[in-house]
Amino acid sequence: MLTRVAEGVLVHESAFVQSNAVVVQGRAGVLLIDPGVTGSELDCLADDLAASGQPVVAGFSTHPDWDHLLWHARLGEAPRHGTARCADTVRDLLSDPDVTARVADHLLETEIAGQVPLDLFGLVTGLPPGTGQIPWDGPQVRIIEHQAHAPGHAALLIGERRVLVAGDMLSDVLVPMLDLEGAADPVEDYLAALELLQDVAADVDVVVPGHGSVGGPGEAQARIDLDRAYVRALRDGRAPADPRIGPSARPGWEWVSGIHEGQLQRLAR
Repeated sequence: MLTRVAEGVLVHESAFVQSNAVVVQGRAGVLLIDPGVTGSELDCLADDLAASGQPVVAGFSTHPDWDHLLWHARLGEAPRHGTARCADTVRDLLSDPDVTARVADHLLETEIAGQVPLDLFGLVTGLPPGTGQIPWDGPQVRIIEHQAHAPGHAALLIGERRVLVAGDMLSDVLVPMLDLEGAADPVEDYLAALELLQDVAADVDVVVPGHGSVGGPGEAQARIDLDRAYVRALRDGRAPADPRIGPSARPGWEWVSGIHEGQLQRLAR
């Protein structure tokens, strides 16, 4: 179900890794950001939008991870945007005719195996390089592109609503996940991205992470500080004092410590 987090901004939270789909209301319809994850959840999202009388007029994928590239036929045929670099990465993924089968195989290890619709997977059109705003008939949505976590990752600032949609950053349950596969300097890329988010933190009352709880006033800055401390600890080979890992981790999320250990070992090598 959709939950209002600010005027004209609603969030639909998936049971899978607390994945957040964001709806921004415009004049003729809504902008839908990162919809997911299971077929039943996408059906629920489509039902809520139909009940509101507002069609989807634009979509946006914050980055090219599988769970941010989903769609459902009931959401319509609105243009689905991403940054140019995000779309290039997705195009490379889709050049593999077996990509959806690979995603489905990956999901066999999860509780949502067989429940994720992949027929409209990844149909993202890149905006021209350097585009600063999402083109649509609604509140101005600024694109803050960076290279933390994934190529062409974008945070979105809905300025007049004072909402920051952070993509896979600023989570209260997941530690920063660096792009250890494709980035030449994943640590500095992440720190640079946090600086970009720092620049708008004072203008934000609500932060919506890709996964985790929606944060209220002051939370954007607090999460930036926490993520920065974590990444600097990784860089320096220190054990971070971070509530998302170790004995203080939220029950059911102990596996995040495994992500941390893997990143620490890879950076050490």
